[in-house]
Amino acid sequence: MSQLFSKKNREIFKAPLGIDNPVTVQVLGICSALAVTSKLEPAIVMGLSVTVIVAFANVIISLIRKTIPNRIRIIVQLVVVAALVTVVSEILKAYAFDVSKQLSVYIGLIITNCILMGRLEAFAMANGPWESFLDGVGNGLSYAKILVIVGFFRELFGAGELLGFKVIPESFYELGYMNNGLMVMPPMALILCACIIWYQRSKHKELQEN
Repeated sequence: MSQLFSKKNREIFKAPLGIDNPVTVQVLGICSALAVTSKLEPAIVMGLSVTVIVAFANVIISLIRKTIPNRIRIIVQLVVVAALVTVVSEILKAYAFDVSKQLSVYIGLIITNCILMGRLEAFAMANGPWESFLDGVGNGLSYAKILVIVGFFRELFGAGELLGFKVIPESFYELGYMNNGLMVMPPMALILCACIIWYQRSKHKELQEN
């Protein structure tokens, strides 16, 4: 048990959540961060979906990595991811149909998510199943974290709500407060991501370019 949660394995899990975030440091997965974060609920569901898919895709590819011919490894990775995406998509349609409609084609586009393909190629093809699982969960949650932060601020200031519940009191509107229409537009997601990147780079000096 101690080997499962060794210092090395803990670092594999924690690194993406902090200094090596795939969205803010490697600038991967930005497109979906812009597309599904106008509300908090689809942002959460998208983040969790990617986390599940990248974790289990990592495990599967790690288990069969030694049997995959090098020349077709990308095709095999895509087939594994496509199968997992299909399963997740069907589960969402069965149990969270409204959210599934909001996410629209973006669930299907997880197949081409740069974070997912990057972890399969860079990590799962060279490491064991448990390490690959931790890497997948860490990178998936780090991606989800950014989506949740962006979705939180966009829905709060764009609609005055969170998860469909009114947060900003009606008295504020009576005093002249207005929802910020820019918040629900895709450019605002890019601005918020840029603010998060700026914050992280200012906090971690090692990320700053000389």
